[in-house]
Amino acid sequence: MRHVDEYRDEGAATRLLGAIRARVTRPWTIMEICGGQTHTLLQAGIDRMLPEAVTLVHGPGCPVCVTPVEKIDRAVALAGRPDVIVTSFGDMLRVPGSRGDLLGAKAAGGDVRMVYSPLDALALARKHPDREVVFFAVGFETTAPANAMAAWRAKREGVRNFSLLCSHVLVPPAMEAILADPEQRVQAFLAAGHVCTVMGYHAYEPIAARFRVPLVVTGFEPVDLLQGILMAVDALEAGRHEVENQYRRVVTREGNGPAQRLLAEVFEVRDMAWRGIGTIPASGFGLAPAYADLDAERRFDVAAVTAAEAGECIAGEVLRGRKKPPACPAFGTRCTPEHPLGAPMVSAEGACAAYHRYGRDPGSAT
Repeated sequence: MRHVDEYRDEGAATRLLGAIRARVTRPWTIMEICGGQTHTLLQAGIDRMLPEAVTLVHGPGCPVCVTPVEKIDRAVALAGRPDVIVTSFGDMLRVPGSRGDLLGAKAAGGDVRMVYSPLDALALARKHPDREVVFFAVGFETTAPANAMAAWRAKREGVRNFSLLCSHVLVPPAMEAILADPEQRVQAFLAAGHVCTVMGYHAYEPIAARFRVPLVVTGFEPVDLLQGILMAVDALEAGRHEVENQYRRVVTREGNGPAQRLLAEVFEVRDMAWRGIGTIPASGFGLAPAYADLDAERRFDVAAVTAAEAGECIAGEVLRGRKKPPACPAFGTRCTPEHPLGAPMVSAEGACAAYHRYGRDPGSAT
């Protein structure tokens, strides 16, 4: 495939691995912040091929995984209403809350539908003017513009039976929270290229300077990731603390201006709860006052629904990079993709799902 195969080239990967081995002189811990990158790293076996001195840990870069339990419970509560159609992406339907998941709500008679785009949900609202259609809108800055566009179009078209249950989270505040944690061991980041495609990477520059850590904006193919790791190792060895862009074929420093302007119109930055982590200040998007009538939590008065995390699941430790999935006593036994205890075992971007799918066992728990 044009512009893909070259980033999966075995020869290029071998050369980059050799360069990493030649450059590293001491132990370094690098966190990739994107669940898609986690899956590539494990699928390609990069985690096993790197020199022992380079440790990869996995961050809270799976939007499904960090959606708080109370948001799942609110979606389940909405699905129990006969006048409501709840829509979302497929991963969200199986994420467990404290009251079950959306597939369970569907089995109990709720009208829950998987869609591929928020605009599909908006089309469903036009088709069923006698029903309320709620789109469960989750994700990082990557998916936020599409959800903002659905709200923008609903507003301009006067579609009054459409609303959003918002759980949008932002990457830079999560990085700051991880670095401010006294137990953290992260010395460099691989930043998610798709997030930076939208937002640019200028917001990461103060983080690199304040915490004295290098950040490398990185793509998603094996060669992308190996080059990003090499750039991070080179910066660490040289004592540089700056933001570098490996994903230049897609990402610019300033990002996508029209998308950012749409986000600024439709959303406002708010404190946000992250599953397994807790509330991080100014780390999420909620609907701006001009779009408050599209807020499903206000429209259906479910904001008071609260819930606690399951005690056995260590998703919070995994999402902070403190532990790897096989360190969980339930991993692969009481927690599997078919019967998950937590969101990271459900999502296509979840670290636990990646370790389970690609055969990482409790021997790889450190």
